[in-house]
Amino acid sequence: MAKKRQTFGKIQRERERAEKRERKLEKKAARKAEAVAEPEPLGMDVEAPDAEEPRTDDELASTP
Repeated sequence: MAKKRQTFGKIQRERERAEKRERKLEKKAARKAEAVAEPEPLGMDVEAPDAEEPRTDDELASTP
């Protein structure tokens, strides 16, 4: 009985699939490293740069 041969198309598809899997793993590792390196803020700023100072009662009374 003759030995079955693997076509070049199949070899190429398998190689492309393996390369795609590797790229996917690299992206995943990069995202994970970025998340560990810079944790996102929780939305609670210690001091907002554009925040106005609170007004006193005198200032509020004189405002039209």
